[in-house]
Amino acid sequence: MTGAELSSIALAPLIAALMIAATPIMLAAIGELVVEKSGVLNLGVEGMMITGAVCGFVFAVQTSNPYLAMLGAAAGAAVLALVFALLTQVLMANQVASGLALTLFGLGLSALIGQGYVGIQPPRTPKLDIPVLSDLPFLGRAVFSHDYMVYLSLALVGAVWYFLKYTRAGLILRAVGENHDAAHALGYRVRRVRILAIAFGGACAGLGGAYLSLIRVPQWTEGMTAGAGWIALALVVFASWRPWRVVLGAYLFGGILVLQLTLQVVGVRIPVEYLAMSPYLITILVLVIMSSGRARASLAAPGSLNRPFFASG
Repeated sequence: MTGAELSSIALAPLIAALMIAATPIMLAAIGELVVEKSGVLNLGVEGMMITGAVCGFVFAVQTSNPYLAMLGAAAGAAVLALVFALLTQVLMANQVASGLALTLFGLGLSALIGQGYVGIQPPRTPKLDIPVLSDLPFLGRAVFSHDYMVYLSLALVGAVWYFLKYTRAGLILRAVGENHDAAHALGYRVRRVRILAIAFGGACAGLGGAYLSLIRVPQWTEGMTAGAGWIALALVVFASWRPWRVVLGAYLFGGILVLQLTLQVVGVRIPVEYLAMSPYLITILVLVIMSSGRARASLAAPGSLNRPFFASG
């Protein structure tokens, strides 16, 4: 990359684009983090995201209210997540197979629902005008001129961190995820805790999907999540199941997504296929690094993750 090409990249819009790109991944990842903290591995994040994307889009077009659309997206994806909960927590189906099936089902269902909405523009989601802060020369455009979902995602990460660390319900959820047999012996309802966590994770994934279809790319396109759910899954591992690391990881992956687009715009002569596959190569690399050697020893994976629970009385 030449100096002229570097100088043509405006920093404030680049940071703003990075925050936008990171938001759907962050929403899906923080929801999956809560699910995995309860001891459940849900590989259906991609399916729940795409379901949230189409549900949010349909609600937005039908109601002309982007706020109701976000609620509709969260509800639609949560319902799909409860199907996963039924399979894995009640019928005791394999979590990995059920999660993969959920992704395939979500992709097919969203394509069916979205057939009549291709080419339609959803209502515009307004940006927040934060007094004083939005008028700052650099930070105003880069950080303080976004839609409410950008700030809501950061607030949600903070709320999850507080919930897991300082509340009794969060302690119970972590206990269930670490050792479900011991938690059951203490009288905690393991299945109920996990079902609620799964529903929450689905709602967060739905919000992430709706952010894609209503704000980042305001249109409906079949398969528009394009692997964002898989990146969110890798991000939970990258973050070592710690909420604030999810923010850092989301901005890292968001930065990679933005960088590939920015390099194309400024005319860097790199084949577009290389740029398009770069986020997924980084995803694989993160999973390999975090699953080997000393990195594995430092992971804080829940002790009962992906282990089925059988009540003993």
